[in-house]
Amino acid sequence: MLTRALKQAACGLFFFVICAGIANAGTIGVSPVRVTLSDSQKIGSFSVRNEGTEPITMQMEVLNWSQREGKAVFAATRELLANPPIFTIPAGNSQLVRVGLRRAPDAQRELSYRVILEELPPPPDPDSSGSDSDSDSGARMTLRISLPVFVLPEIEAKPVLLWQAVRTSQGALKISLSNSGNAHIQIKNFKLSLLDSVQPWVTLQTADYVLAGQSRDWILPANPENPAPPPGVSLKLFAQTDAGDIEAEVIIAP
Repeated sequence: MLTRALKQAACGLFFFVICAGIANAGTIGVSPVRVTLSDSQKIGSFSVRNEGTEPITMQMEVLNWSQREGKAVFAATRELLANPPIFTIPAGNSQLVRVGLRRAPDAQRELSYRVILEELPPPPDPDSSGSDSDSDSGARMTLRISLPVFVLPEIEAKPVLLWQAVRTSQGALKISLSNSGNAHIQIKNFKLSLLDSVQPWVTLQTADYVLAGQSRDWILPANPENPAPPPGVSLKLFAQTDAGDIEAEVIIAP
C-alpha cells in the first residue's frame, strides 16, 4: 500500500542520515533543539553534551535562513551571535552555548536563522604510519548539526495555513501547504482519509518547516493498488505540528 511505501522511503532516508554520521552516532546530545528569541529575550542558550568516550571539538556558524520555492536558502549574517564559536567538550561533559540577537526584531514578521555545529577532525595520530593515517582520515565521518533559531516579531506571531490537493498527470497526488502568516510552522506528520473512512488513506512522516510567507509541496506517488481519489473528492487531513494538531478538509482540485 502507499502508506507502507512512504514509510519505507522515510526509513531509507533516516538510515542514510544515520550512516552519514556513523562515526559519531549516539555521542552528541543537544538540548533544546530550537531557540526562540524576542525583543524581551534577546539571549537564549542550548547545551551540547558529549556522550562519547573521547573529547570532541566543534565550531559554529550562524546563517540567515529563508526559503524559495520550497527550498532552504542560507546566507552569512552578523545579526545573530553564537558563543563560543569553537569549543572542545571532554567525554561525559557538556558545553553551554549562548545565542544573542544583534538587531531589533522585525515589526511584522518572524525572523529565522540556523546555527550550524560542525565537528572538527582530531589531529593526526603521530604514532600511525602515513598510509594508515590517510586511511583512517578518509573513513572518518564528521558530525554536523543544524539548529533553528526564531525571533518573534513585535506583533502576535502565528501561521495562517491553506492546504490544497491536485492529481498530477502521472496519477500522483500533490499536497500543497501555503503559509500566509507571519510565523513558521513545522509539519511533523500528516494523515489523509476519505470522509467516510476511519482508516487513513495515506500517512506521511516528515519534519518539514514552512516559513512565514512560504509554501511547500509533498508528492504522494501513484500506486495502482491504492490509487489517489479522483478530482472533486474531499479528504480529511490530520497533521501534527509544533503549533498543535491540525484538522482540515481538502478537496482534490480538477
